[in-house]
Parts: sequence; structure tokens; C-alpha cells
Amino acid sequence: MRLSAELKAFEAQIGYTFQRKELLVRAVTHASLSSATRPDNQRLEFLGDRVLGLIIAQAMMAADKSASEGQLAPRFNALVRKETCAEVARSIGLGEVMKMGRSEMMTGGRRKDALLGDAMEALIAAVFLDSGFDEARSFVLRLWGERVDEAEARIHNPKSALQERAQALGLGLPSYIEVARSGPDHEPLFTIEARLEDGRTATATGKGKRATEAIAAEALLARMEKEQ
Repeated sequence: MRLSAELKAFEAQIGYTFQRKELLVRAVTHASLSSATRPDNQRLEFLGDRVLGLIIAQAMMAADKSASEGQLAPRFNALVRKETCAEVARSIGLGEVMKMGRSEMMTGGRRKDALLGDAMEALIAAVFLDSGFDEARSFVLRLWGERVDEAEARIHNPKSALQERAQALGLGLPSYIEVARSGPDHEPLFTIEARLEDGRTATATGKGKRATEAIAAEALLARMEKEQ
């Protein structure tokens, strides 16, 4: 199979040349464009999810040999969740080469976390099937880069995570607005609204302004995940 110029350029972008070109084509094909002669990436996504999980689990255990299972689990989830896969997909321009139906494209499919995350997992599976586990591991670790070392920070810093999500969507920095303050002066309760440029908001109430901003950021992240 011969690749389009667009996909040839994408191979150069990701630093991997497929021996079986059809695997790359399948990895970037969304179900909205699938047919009997054009299989979509759903089965590859299923496999890639498992390959990614094993690679990240191994990398985390190697990076912190003293961490307990309870410490590793949330770090692992932060690195393999759809939002992180979509973030990596954006960093390599995967959305720009995805093949999808017109209706999906018109509704912003190339920007959706769910579609990008699935395609990223499918791409990992395609590399795995093309060249084996060692090559897939090198591919994943190169793309995930410092995210493995930063996994703990991603868990405990929702404001940074929200900022990364906003920037990945082409939005400006989130803003935090003090909506109300109540209670005694020595122990006030703050109501904080976290807001994105596109109008999405989430509100939280708590003790300590910075702590409440973090709670509001977490709530807004949760809202964004539900609305994918």
C-alpha cells in the first residue's frame, strides 16, 4: 500500500516508518468513515490501551522502585487516561491526519479528546503489530517523555492540569474569580469560580483561597471529561 503525502509526512513527524502501511491507515480511520474495504481503528484502540498500560506500568516501577501499589495506581491512571492520550496526540498532529466522516468532522471531531485518545491508542497498537513490543515501548516513552516523571504532580495539581487542557484546546489561561466570601474573618469560606475562555465554568466553596481554586479546577476538569 502507498501512503498519501500527508501520511508520509506524519511518519516523519512521529519518527517511525511503518513496514505495513495499512496499519497506519487503519489507526487513523474513525468509525464514522469505516466500510467493508476500510476498517476503522476500534480494534486497534482496544489492543493499544493494553499495550500502553503495560509500558507505562513498567516505566513507573523503574522510575520509582520504592513506590507502593497505592502510590503507583493514581500516577498510572493520570498517564493512561484519555485526556493524556489526547494531549500526546495533539503534540504529534494526529488529529490533522485522522480520517472521519463529514458529520463528525463538522462537529469538531479532530479536537475531541475521546477521538484523539482512541486514535493515539490505535497508533500504539499499530506500531506494536508492525514491529513488536520493544519498538512500541520506545515509541511510547519517546512521546510520553517527561510526563512519566511528572505523574505525581499531575495528580496533585489540578490547576496545572486544567491549564494544560485549556492550552491543548487552543484556549487561554483559565481564570479564577472570587464569587463570594463568608464566615468569620479569621476563618473565611471562599466561593471560587474557575472559568475557561469558551464559557465553561465550575464553582467550589472551601477554606483557603488557593485550595478552593484547586477544587474548582478539579470540578471543571471533571465537567470537561463528561462533555467529551
